Amino acid sequence: MVTAKPAKLSKIFLSASFLGTYIYLLFFFLNHTSTVTAPSNSNLTIETSHTVNSTEKVTRVIDGDTIEIEGGIKVRLIGIDTPEMKNKNRTIDCFATEAKQKVESLLNGKEVVLVKDVSETDKYGRLLRYVYLGDEMINDTLVKEGYAKISTFPPDVKFKDQFITSGRQAREAQVGLWQACK
Repeated sequence: MVTAKPAKLSKIFLSASFLGTYIYLLFFFLNHTSTVTAPSNSNLTIETSHTVNSTEKVTRVIDGDTIEIEGGIKVRLIGIDTPEMKNKNRTIDCFATEAKQKVESLLNGKEVVLVKDVSETDKYGRLLRYVYLGDEMINDTLVKEGYAKISTFPPDVKFKDQFITSGRQAREAQVGLWQACK
């Protein structure tokens, strides 16, 4: 006779894991929240009424659109998509290595400001943030220089128009992946 106990234990374990992750992320955000101010030299408009930011140190670059900060927390850059380091065919997409190297050169080991839009995390549990190094929004820089394409998903669309403009300029100038990946 087969019992259902392993299935019940499995559900309990998954529930406990989910709850533990949720509590950890909640604790993290409660200890890393404040209001945002617009960068001084920027032409960006950042609404401060519901925007939350934190200053964090980048400990690792996973790929062109995902970094890791202290505490092992993964951060996905909002509004962009870079070529994959490991795609479904287990190969590296055109310009993925260059995108990762660009982000490493810009952010690895540096203090950055993470700015929230609407969503807290994506379906993989990564924080969704705009990443600033000083006055520079790295998300937009990657699009503008051809290391990333635009990839916006409501409700996180605060800078969609800016990304569209930057993406158009990169395509027209044939820079980065627009020139290398035909």
